Amino acid sequence: MYDTVNSIVTTVNGVVWGWPMIILLLGTHVFLTLRTGFIQRFTITRGIRLSVAKDPDAEGEVSQFGALTTALAATIGTGNIVGVGTAIAIGGPGAVLWCWLTGVFGIATKYAESYIAVKYRVKTKDGRMQGGAMYALERGLNMKWLGMVFAFFAAFASFGIGCATQVNAIAEICETNFHIPKIAIGVAVGALTAIVIFGGIKSIAKVCEKLVPFMAVFYVLGCIIILCMNCDYIIPAVAVICRLAFTPGAAAGGLVGSGIRMAIRYGVARGLFSNESGLGSAPIAAAAAQTRNPVRQALVSSTGTFWDTVVVCLMTGLVLVTTIMKNPGVDVNRIDNGGQLTTLAFGQIPYLGPIILTLGIITFAYSTILGWAYYGERCVEYFAGKFGLVPYRFLYIVVAVGAPIMKLDLVWLIADTLNALMAIPNLAAVLLLSNVMVKDTRRYIHDLDARDNTPIPVIYETRR
Repeated sequence: MYDTVNSIVTTVNGVVWGWPMIILLLGTHVFLTLRTGFIQRFTITRGIRLSVAKDPDAEGEVSQFGALTTALAATIGTGNIVGVGTAIAIGGPGAVLWCWLTGVFGIATKYAESYIAVKYRVKTKDGRMQGGAMYALERGLNMKWLGMVFAFFAAFASFGIGCATQVNAIAEICETNFHIPKIAIGVAVGALTAIVIFGGIKSIAKVCEKLVPFMAVFYVLGCIIILCMNCDYIIPAVAVICRLAFTPGAAAGGLVGSGIRMAIRYGVARGLFSNESGLGSAPIAAAAAQTRNPVRQALVSSTGTFWDTVVVCLMTGLVLVTTIMKNPGVDVNRIDNGGQLTTLAFGQIPYLGPIILTLGIITFAYSTILGWAYYGERCVEYFAGKFGLVPYRFLYIVVAVGAPIMKLDLVWLIADTLNALMAIPNLAAVLLLSNVMVKDTRRYIHDLDARDNTPIPVIYETRR
């Protein structure tokens, strides 16, 4: 029975994450880049500046920075470490370029989906702000049924990709490096998660505001140290990545390009998995931000894709490729997964390398657990009301405790499939509401001075 179900889910997963989905997502990235007049040029300048600015007089539950770090907590995960290595192992070094380009163009989609999340968010009677693709579909397009579909898929996906797989990754690395029993790790992570998520978005944002900058800087410093050690190979590595992104062939250190088809497939897939642009998950956190203007928060949210893929994934890719080129004895074809490749790279730092990698995986995974817990809560509240929150939290914690001893191959496949199914209604909302988004974007960015905080009128709906 298990094998039959696993086979069916594997087949469905291969279909929903096949070329049509990759083309749909990447095509949306390019389309919205053109429609917004290359919004990416404003992400680094205004987006980063706005992310640390405060707008206390605006409506919302957490600061713009708090909303950003909550979203980053969910997106910066093991995919940034292991996922890039897997892309290189299967798709060749050229996959790094396609992963990076997916991040660059994905900024526009993250901007658009965050914009509609704030534009169509609702205010509850107790003053909480809630938004996301489900509210945009309902209020912007009068398609509540499709909003329910999105919320259902996202809520159930949170147990897999947001919780079980992340706890399992923490348990695996702690057992391997510190010989701590897996079940003990499950109990510890479950307890720590319960303490935070029962405090709601303010509690989650407070933890993420401190954890995300620390874990990102800590990991990036490790990458910089390795790149300094491999400095003679950085320029050759960039040349190899660019060349093998378009042609098959071989390079120094046993690197082999798998051809443009494989490079695109695995590079784009890993990039999409890493930054979640187009899935509609991160905008759920953006909707809680204190902002007087949906365009302002959309700019802030778009920096998440910049940090996640354009910076972190690129640095991981360079670290791995330079390491392989520096060590010609490495046979990439014999490496089973990206984790082994990343472990080899960080092993170059005496004593501290394995510690940096271990702490990186633990913090990245734990932050993802917190971020996805919030996403799941908001989706459950959308289709089941406030009465569904407590049961959801308890079930989320139960999954966290039991995840280290679960057989997760089927859980991972189901969650990955649900992620793809989430993207379909979210992209429908983004594309069908793109005219509204473009109009307000031009008004705020192109027609007004950068320092002008004039709010764009937004009509909030109050709900119980």
